[in-house]
Amino acid sequence: MHITRATTVPTQKGSAEWFTGDVYIDAAAAPVGDSAFAAANVHFTPGARTAWHTHPNGQTIFVTEGIGRCQREGGPLETLRPGDRVFFEPGENHWHGAAPDRFMVHVAMQQNDGSGSAVTWGEHVDDQQYRAAPADGA
Repeated sequence: MHITRATTVPTQKGSAEWFTGDVYIDAAAAPVGDSAFAAANVHFTPGARTAWHTHPNGQTIFVTEGIGRCQREGGPLETLRPGDRVFFEPGENHWHGAAPDRFMVHVAMQQNDGSGSAVTWGEHVDDQQYRAAPADGA
């Protein structure tokens, strides 16, 4: 058993290269030994979001607080609420973040590939894409 104390892993601010707006990341699990699994608790301020990106082994996000949005390339904009779980297929181009007027927190879970990479970042989501009407009208 190994306990990592919260005081030893500081909250990281999300890079402006990968996020629009203020995003804060708390590591929850890191690859150890033969495991390639990683997880993070990601806090999005209102309007904050990821850039378009893919994961070589897919990604699951689990919304724990607030209201969020997500979209896969070519798909409708979706509203996310606490308890919602989204699986993005390996290589599926997508983004996720907070609603324009709400905070959102999710747990992001993914596995690194053989080279240790968990994500490939793309272009930022522009305001027109972000502010499109969600599929559920919310």
